Amino acid sequence: MYKGKTGLARVALETGAPVVPVVMHGTLGVNPVGSRMWRPGKVRMVVGEPLDFTRYAGGENSKAILRATTDEVMAALANLSGQDYVDVYAATVKDAA
Repeated sequence: MYKGKTGLARVALETGAPVVPVVMHGTLGVNPVGSRMWRPGKVRMVVGEPLDFTRYAGGENSKAILRATTDEVMAALANLSGQDYVDVYAATVKDAA
């Protein structure tokens, strides 16, 4: 799982809404990359505990707070999905390839 962008953090901090991390397993089996048709199969959804960021209220303009909020969400998603977190953007890896 690659580094997340801070858009979700901005929304959460501006609205005070909690963030509920959700991951889905098995999506590639029912909708392979490049496929036009869905295939029969099972998709499992895992819903995590809501994350409360009200402790950062008013910090939506702070790059450090936006990054900390985003990193906390990404860590929760990585934990739910069983994936390792990589602290680089996916686009950076694709551009280097």
